[in-house]
Amino acid sequence: MDTLSDLDTFSKILNDKGYNGYFHTQGAYAGKLKDSIGEYLESCQKGTNSLPKQDLLLTGYLQWTGEDKPRVECSMWVRYVNGKFSLSKMEVAKKDRFGQLLKKSELSSLSTITAPKAVDAVALFNDEQQQKAGKSLKRFRL
Repeated sequence: MDTLSDLDTFSKILNDKGYNGYFHTQGAYAGKLKDSIGEYLESCQKGTNSLPKQDLLLTGYLQWTGEDKPRVECSMWVRYVNGKFSLSKMEVAKKDRFGQLLKKSELSSLSTITAPKAVDAVALFNDEQQQKAGKSLKRFRL
């Protein structure tokens, strides 16, 4: 059963798991997790935006080492019901410097508590690279 949390609790749990970078809520409102969601909800109260019929979409980077390097992006679908939040789905993708998808992992049926730590999500992609590098060193021997 999904547990619903208020914004402070929701953002604290995810910050403790390492999701402490900058995010966009619904494609705008850049800022830390709590600030981004808060600004979006504030604009909804003012009438600038309307709440989505389905989940809120939060997007951000889990790993960024420069424009010319591959990066790991994270998209989270957050359920918002009567001022309470819960995580419903997460997608982590590694893209090359041109934005082309290299690998993607989708996690569904999860909650805020069962979401992986950010370092574990990034490690899914870095381990594969290290394994390939390790294999390539074993070439011909004389």
